[in-house]
Amino acid sequence: MALKVTLTIDSELMQKIPLSKCLINDEIRAAALRAVESGQYILGPECKAFEQELAAHTGVAHAVLTSSWTLGVFLLHQAMGLQKDDEVIVPSHTAFPSIEPLIHCGARPVFIDVDDSYCLDVRQLESVRTARTVGVIPVHLYGHPADMDAVMAFAARHGLWVLEDCAQAQGARYRGKTVGSIAPMSAFSFYPSKNLTVLGDGGFLGLSIPELAGQVRMLRNHGRKEKYTHEIPGYNVRFNEIQAAIGRVALKHLEALNEHRRTIAAHYRRRLGNLVQTPVEQSWARAVYHMFVIRAEKRDELARFLKERGIETGIHYPIPNHQQPAVTRLFDRLPQLPITEKIVHEILSLPISGELTLAEADRVCDSIAEFYGNP
Repeated sequence: MALKVTLTIDSELMQKIPLSKCLINDEIRAAALRAVESGQYILGPECKAFEQELAAHTGVAHAVLTSSWTLGVFLLHQAMGLQKDDEVIVPSHTAFPSIEPLIHCGARPVFIDVDDSYCLDVRQLESVRTARTVGVIPVHLYGHPADMDAVMAFAARHGLWVLEDCAQAQGARYRGKTVGSIAPMSAFSFYPSKNLTVLGDGGFLGLSIPELAGQVRMLRNHGRKEKYTHEIPGYNVRFNEIQAAIGRVALKHLEALNEHRRTIAAHYRRRLGNLVQTPVEQSWARAVYHMFVIRAEKRDELARFLKERGIETGIHYPIPNHQQPAVTRLFDRLPQLPITEKIVHEILSLPISGELTLAEADRVCDSIAEFYGNP
């Protein structure tokens, strides 16, 4: 009997716990097959319906599907008229694509530090504004909303645009408002690890300005309104019917999956609060925990320890953007961002998804407790 128990435990330990997991069920399989058999594959009825459903869910006038967050925002920057040497304020602690499109347009990111929620520190906005500042990109990092009231008030004082980076925060809320609906422009990602995914790359822009939405729609499809009439030089940044069909199903499950992520996050907090620093959730926020990011002593050793036990972790992100090789050439002098430069050596993303079980979360917590000698 003892041997049988030991084998069961060993088998459980061999089951890998992934950092994230996509929703794949029979409803999604059926939707994908329906799109395959429809004979329409690019910007067809599934895409149109998905755009309408995304706009309604997010609370925006227009949702414009694109082949990725990055290319969607690149088109948006072009439609906005972003110019060479324009300055855009953005936190350094974010995924590199947050700044990639503006660099391609010749603009310059102006980096600021983050607060306790890992979002941009709004207290630093005034200190970095110059005569060349044209906009702000608040990033709702890890699924936690940035302090949008402060951002919008700052932008209004100085006549700046605001683009919400919602790549990691689909369904999160700020003071009861869905992120992406607060500023006139927002951008979302469907990358497979995201809260809402289409099992591949993709994204959409949430826009409240009809003219801007129309311009981006043309740019994503070779600059045309009619099939053979090209109004402007554009690009191929189109979305496809199969992924739209998948996304429409996933969107119906998003709120439930996000609520489960919140349940897992609360469980992690209860179990790990005395062992590591768990993420802050502000009183005005309803975070959706795209990532559950702890700050831990002996971070690298802990990650290796968990990996040996079949538990996948990540570091989001190990190199601040103001120190990335692709960025440092833009600056005569690098900004000093002490909080960002400290936390990148401490942060560790734990497994979380809409389908992670409490038993799996307990296995993660038990292993962390074992590492720190608190079984």
